[in-house]
Amino acid sequence: MKKRFLAVCTALVAATALTAGCGVLAGSDGGSEKVTLWLMKGSASDEFIEKFTADFEKQHPGTDLEVKIQEWKGIGDKVNAVLAGKGKEHADVIEVGNTQVAQYVETGGLSELTLEGLRTWGSKDWLRGLSDPGSVNGAQYGVPWYAANRVVIYNKDLFAGAGIKTPPRNRQEWIAATQKLDKGDQQGIYLPGQNWYVLAGFVWDEGGELAVESGGQWVGALDDEKALAGMDFYKQLQALGKGPKNADEETPPQAEVFARGQVAQIIAPPGQAAQIEAANPALKGKLGYFPIPGKASDKAGSVLTGGSDLVIPARTAHRSGAVDLITALVSEKWQTELARTMSYVPNKTTLARVVEGNEGAAAMAAGAAQGRATPKSGRWAEVEAKNPLKPYMTAVLTGQDPRQAAKTASETMSQVLNSDR
Repeated sequence: MKKRFLAVCTALVAATALTAGCGVLAGSDGGSEKVTLWLMKGSASDEFIEKFTADFEKQHPGTDLEVKIQEWKGIGDKVNAVLAGKGKEHADVIEVGNTQVAQYVETGGLSELTLEGLRTWGSKDWLRGLSDPGSVNGAQYGVPWYAANRVVIYNKDLFAGAGIKTPPRNRQEWIAATQKLDKGDQQGIYLPGQNWYVLAGFVWDEGGELAVESGGQWVGALDDEKALAGMDFYKQLQALGKGPKNADEETPPQAEVFARGQVAQIIAPPGQAAQIEAANPALKGKLGYFPIPGKASDKAGSVLTGGSDLVIPARTAHRSGAVDLITALVSEKWQTELARTMSYVPNKTTLARVVEGNEGAAAMAAGAAQGRATPKSGRWAEVEAKNPLKPYMTAVLTGQDPRQAAKTASETMSQVLNSDR
């Protein structure tokens, strides 16, 4: 589905734009310059796009902004076609998943944006989980746009019934609270055995990694002592509920399990609360949120950051207009509008305050400050497709030797990350 938001500027306005030095050149024929933005379906509401487009064109006379909505399915091939200059479609700015940037850098065709990030976009305050995967070999290609991550969603009534008045702030308090909540038919937490997104945060909290790069080669690192400690904490927490050891959070959907009313906590994006309430309207107003606790009370636990970056194809004929477009999208005004409209986390730690009135988004923002991303390999998507982490987690939870299971998974990761396409 494509939506086109286009305003026609008069020749007089275009001429004014040239003399005013707004930073966007009009088309060579003396008419308007058209800048094309690709956004992914569901990333921004129609209302946001319409308001942003009108404002951008007002602030940049002589520029028409065309927004095209793209589907996630098959987007990789479409983006690569644009970067290679193949096919009829083109774009000047493209929204991509934060962990996709490395693969587009590998295939070539992205414009470097390091200087703009430093000079104009405040890169020193960017969320690490968005900015790190957008940087390859010290050069910035992806500009953070918005983030989302997992938090703990909890049943306030069950917490009150267990005498827990405030959410836990560290792992020790979290385990103690969950032990109180895990009684009879009630589950302290529903944590399926193969939720590797959650495991990644625990591994990082211990100082471990999923994989590391050395001398141009990637090596799976799950069998490192620190990574093993992260898996050990996952096992301890997972035992305080009845989550299946051989399935992930979608089998069955954990929101549906929570909605039955006998689960005290799940780890999920705040948006799952809407699914829970839809399945059980009696839980409306009874759901709370807190960041995944870290090892100490002074900061939240590490989380896997999801979200999007903005990139500029090197082949764009409108680089100046593309830079202006990103400048607007990452401005405080539009970061605030996007975060509040979509319940996202803004792209900077300094903007976390703009979602303080939204309990779920505020919990996300606290976690996002400790956010990380998957290894910066263009082949990481292939690791997720094969996903040796899931059978590794099940093996440990069902009593197999953790070190041997981790070694097997690490070897598979190394093979995939270093294989030729």
